[in-house]
Amino acid sequence: MKVLPFKIPKPEEDGLIFQVDSSTLFYDKLHQHEEIQISFISQGGGTLVIGDSINRFTKNDILIIGSNLPHVFKSDNNATTKSHMLSLFFTKTSFGNLFFELEELKEVSLFFKRAKYGFKITSQIKLVKELFFELESASKFNRFLILLKLLKIASNCQYESLTSFIYDKKYSDNEGYRMRNVFEFTMNNFEKEITLNTIAAIANMSKNAFCKYFKKRTNKTYIQFLNELRIEHACKLLAKNKDFSIIEIAEASGFNNISNFNRQFKSIKNTSPSRFKKEQ
Repeated sequence: MKVLPFKIPKPEEDGLIFQVDSSTLFYDKLHQHEEIQISFISQGGGTLVIGDSINRFTKNDILIIGSNLPHVFKSDNNATTKSHMLSLFFTKTSFGNLFFELEELKEVSLFFKRAKYGFKITSQIKLVKELFFELESASKFNRFLILLKLLKIASNCQYESLTSFIYDKKYSDNEGYRMRNVFEFTMNNFEKEITLNTIAAIANMSKNAFCKYFKKRTNKTYIQFLNELRIEHACKLLAKNKDFSIIEIAEASGFNNISNFNRQFKSIKNTSPSRFKKEQ
């Protein structure tokens, strides 16, 4: 499979691409593409790493990922049913360099500002779902009209940003391989002990060089990233496994020290694991 940069396959004449992903696992390699992505998750769940942030994606999520924003969809390891995602891909210049600068389209300008950092639509979900389901049988012209409707909704809806930091340069191919390997190893092994020496070796760098390299590109230390990934996994277990003790969940999430687990959980989620479990 291709690494960064990732190209969305499309006929040369098409400005708008509709894609259906249906698999036990989504494409789980770190990648970026020029196209803005609008996706509806109709089935499945897992972890979405985008920019400097770690998020959960679940059924009925509507996600917008901006141009050249590095991201990874990682389906839950125990997924037994297929994940299903409907997506539209386009660029701001897909329909002409000045198309979205027209006075008639100023109403959707806010969409592009929000998309730069990625965002999740949190209102008008039912209407957006209906529009996505129309896409599957729509003609290319009607898909274009649906896109305009989606842009209008996404410019006026309630939303949550998906990241707060953007690395201001595109990844080179070599950087793409390196960061892909780091993310892939971490997401597949976070339940185990991972030392800085281990992950630096995965990146084929010295420990000090790797720490500086990772911090510059993600705006956080590798240990911060690792702890956030573990805490997101712990949240999933706390919500779904009522019979597991806090200690069992800490160990299953990669923490071998309950005090450190409680401290990291409160730092990242602003609450304790036990309170989070009760609220679920």
